[in-house]
Amino acid sequence: MFKKINKFFDRLEDKIRAGLSHFPILYAIIGGIGIVLFWRGIWHTADLYPFLTGPVSTLISTVILLGTGLFVSFFVGDRIFLSGLKQEKKLFEKTEKEIEGEHGILNNLMNEIKVKIDKIEKDIQDLKNQK
Repeated sequence: MFKKINKFFDRLEDKIRAGLSHFPILYAIIGGIGIVLFWRGIWHTADLYPFLTGPVSTLISTVILLGTGLFVSFFVGDRIFLSGLKQEKKLFEKTEKEIEGEHGILNNLMNEIKVKIDKIEKDIQDLKNQK
């Protein structure tokens, strides 16, 4: 039963995302409304329980976020965290030469990938011709 419900909403999500992706502003508005209403519902539900004071709510949420691994990624962000571990500079701290160097490295990687894809396509074609 759960699998059928999950499959239904998965397909529905795919269709909605595909349709809304052509209208990014509308997508953002609908998404924003959904998020605000979700948090409003959580807030009002929490208000029904008098023991959920500020400190208790903070403690419970911290335990949930730490337990699920979302605490750091939500409040700090994966990109910022990883760049700190790698001791990378922030974009505005980089010189134009450093940015151009990174751009060149990315272009080289893209070219290598294209060459490998071309080789794979050629190998596939050769295999098809052998049959």
